[in-house]
Amino acid sequence: MEKLKQRWGLTSNFQVVLIILVFSINGSFAAYIAKPLTKFISLNYETTNPWIFWPVRILLIFIIYQITLPLVGFCFGQFKFFWNFFTKKMLKRMGLEKLFKKT
Repeated sequence: MEKLKQRWGLTSNFQVVLIILVFSINGSFAAYIAKPLTKFISLNYETTNPWIFWPVRILLIFIIYQITLPLVGFCFGQFKFFWNFFTKKMLKRMGLEKLFKKT
């Protein structure tokens, strides 16, 4: 726990537990939300080639996960952590960090 606290800049073990809980809940939530979205875009497991269905489904889960991570973190009082350490890094990789920079 001490290594995680130092690496993430946390002050208590309770924060570490909350952050790990947010990761696990958000992963399940993203997979749950991806199911109706695949149906919405007319991708069905029985009728779509698995080589198309699974990459699209995994991509949807990844996108949903990134979008909902700060939202689920907010519900657990850890928005600042997830915004600073994950969302900003993802926006930087996508070249969109200028949208959220303070002037």
